[in-house]
Order: sequence, then C-alpha cells, then structure tokens
Amino acid sequence: MSARRAPVPWLSVRPCRALADERWTVFSVERAPPAAELTVHALLRSEDGDDWEACGHYVSDAAGAVDVCEDVCVGGTYSGVEPMGLLWSLRPVPGSRPNLRLRKKDIGTPMVVTISLHQGFHTAGFPERRPLASLAVERWYLAPGVRRVELTEGGVTGTLFLPPGPGPFPAVLDMWGGGGGLVEYRAALVASHGFVTLALDYMAPKRSAGVVSLVGNDYFEAAFSVLQSHPQVSRDRIAILGLSFGASMALGLSVYSPAIKPSCLVCFSGSHVQPAGGSLGDIFAEFRKNSKNTRYDEEQQVIWRDLLLPIPSDPSKKVDVGRLCCPLLLIVGEDDQNWPAEESARDMKEMMDRSGNGHLLSVLSYPLTGHLIDPPYSPHCRASNFMTTESREKFVVLWGGQTPAHCGAQEDSWWKTLDFLKKHLCYGPQSDITSCP
Repeated sequence: MSARRAPVPWLSVRPCRALADERWTVFSVERAPPAAELTVHALLRSEDGDDWEACGHYVSDAAGAVDVCEDVCVGGTYSGVEPMGLLWSLRPVPGSRPNLRLRKKDIGTPMVVTISLHQGFHTAGFPERRPLASLAVERWYLAPGVRRVELTEGGVTGTLFLPPGPGPFPAVLDMWGGGGGLVEYRAALVASHGFVTLALDYMAPKRSAGVVSLVGNDYFEAAFSVLQSHPQVSRDRIAILGLSFGASMALGLSVYSPAIKPSCLVCFSGSHVQPAGGSLGDIFAEFRKNSKNTRYDEEQQVIWRDLLLPIPSDPSKKVDVGRLCCPLLLIVGEDDQNWPAEESARDMKEMMDRSGNGHLLSVLSYPLTGHLIDPPYSPHCRASNFMTTESREKFVVLWGGQTPAHCGAQEDSWWKTLDFLKKHLCYGPQSDITSCP
C-alpha cells in the first residue's frame, strides 16, 4: 500500500486585481503542515528593470492555515498584524543600484506583484528557492472606465483623467514637486474615486540663448481655467492638491491670483515661506540665496529643510494665509528632512488664528514621517537620487521618515484627503451629490 501524499499548500489573495489603494480582504495559506514556520514573499520588477522584494514570517495554526489579514507576522521586512505589509515594506533586492525610488510611470498597466510561499523562515536567497505555492496580483492606479487624455490646450502641458459618465464632476488640479516631469499615478488614483483630475507638468525649464526660465503664474492660471471650462467639470467645485513645491504654489496662487479661486486646498509637505505674491522662479531664487544652509548627513545625503528656516517674521517673505478664503488641509511629516513642513504648519496656524480664518485650517501631523508622502501601500523612500530642475545637478537627497510610521501615515492621510475633497467639493450648497464619488 503506497504512502499517503502530503497535501499541497494553497495560497489565496483577493482581490487579485485591484486599485493600488485597495486592501486585500483575503490573504490566506491553507493545507500547510501544522505549526510550521512559513515565509510569504513578494517580488516586483519596476518599469526601470529593478527588482523589489519583501517578506513576512508566519507560523501556521493546528490546521495548517495562516490568515495574513489577522495573524501576527513575527519577522521579515515588517512585523505585527499588517495585511498590506508585503507591499509597503518592498525594498530593492540586494545588489541593486543604490538610492532607488519606486514610482509607477505607465498608469495604463498594472504593478504586477508575484507572491510566493516558502517553507521555513528566510530573508534572502529567494531566487534559488522552490516555492510551495505562488500567484500574481495586479495593482492598478486607473479604475475601469477612467479616460486618460493628454493635454496641450492653452499652452498647458499635462494629463487629464476623466471618470466614466457625463458629469459634471468635481475636479482636482494635481501638482507635484521639484523633481520635475509629468507624474500621473496620484492623479489617476484620485480620478478613480470620481474626480476629474489634471496632472500638471510645470517644472520643465525653458532654455533660450543659455538662459533658463521657469513658468510664470499665468501658466497656473491657464491650467485652472482649462479645468473650469471643461464640459465635464463643475466650474465652482475645483480643488488644488500639491506636494512640496506644488503645495507652495497652491498656497501662493490661492491667496494672490485673481483668477484662481479653489474650493479647497490639500498641501502635502509644503511651506508658505516664499516672496509674497511671487512666482515659481521667486521661490527657486529664495532657495538659491539660502543654499549656504544646506546640510549633509553622515552618508553625504543632502538635507535641504534649513533653506527656509527660521520661519521669517517679515510678512513680505511668506504667503499671507490670513487672507485665504477656502478650507485648507495641511499634511505634515514631522521627520521631513527636505522642507520645514512642521514649523511652517505651526506658523500658518498662528497666522490664520490671528486673522480669524483659523476655522478653515485642518492639520494632519505624523511622527516619524518624511517628505515623500505617497498613496497608501507605496514603499517608503527615505533617500533617493535627485536631479535639480534648473542646473541638472545630481544629488542623493534625504527625505526622512521611518518605514512603519511613514507607511501608516500614507494610508491614514490618503483616506482623510479623499474625505476632505468629498466634503468640500461634493456636499456644499451648490453641489449635485449624484455626480460625486
């Protein structure tokens, strides 16, 4: 009589095809040996050809099962009860190029993550190991039916994302920071929640006869006008969402531009310190003037947060947020090593309280959180390669943050941002709630 074969372990993840901000509802292992040491492993190849991985250690129960959504991870690249730990703890595999940052470029394709199950506790050497089970999951930034439209209207360069249906929809102008280029993944994800979203390219410098120039405020006014005039947009329900330089521009334009009157603002990792009523070029000039305050850590990574410190008392050197007329959500990483976001938020609160518009301000401040606050389940980037917009110099910039806290802040701030947008764009007195997410 032949020996009875051991059952083959089974790995299940649902949904296996989902938006990038969607949690797994099922992540389970079945038919493993009872009380067995097991490793779940995630592998992702980026669009740049770099491999990223994460792993978690679990012990199966008496029935040979593990519920990753409920059970404690006892080691690996994360620990505790962390259903999405295999995503937010992704890191470059050993031997990779240094100082990488993982960002989705082609939002028309998913991030494909291969998840595998291994006998024993392991943290390395996965290519040489034969898994007990494996499967692939897809993480999308673009929901079905959302249209991507390249935009060059009115001299404005960007990408417009349109939710399915005739609208009119509330809209969001999305502006990234000093790294330049057209970054689409956050805008695509916002549009997947029911907002027309314009990812704006505004950092590309113009070079003529050896002279470098940046866009003026009229460029942002044109972008805002493009959104207002779009037939699927409700023109009186437009928000601006900005990170870093994008946050600074959002604050300045909302106070001083007669053509930009947003319904609300969301500012990640930004500051109001800039010449009052100035332009993007003026902000860069302020940075250049204070470049002597640049610091370096023990690994020679650039720390730029002191370029805007101390927060000036001179009102001509900062946006007069006391004049702001719309709700403002500030999202602050308390370990931001790139901008003085925490100090700026405190000063803005004092200014707005003194002016009587403090009721318009909400602040989300997160300990051990750095500058690059991405959508949820994105890997934490503490430092990365960076090229300046004007001079094209290359640095390794320290952004800050500690991985578990930073990734928790990304998740918490994302859902609170969407709630803030819905509250102020969808449920006001002029809103048509049926066209809102």
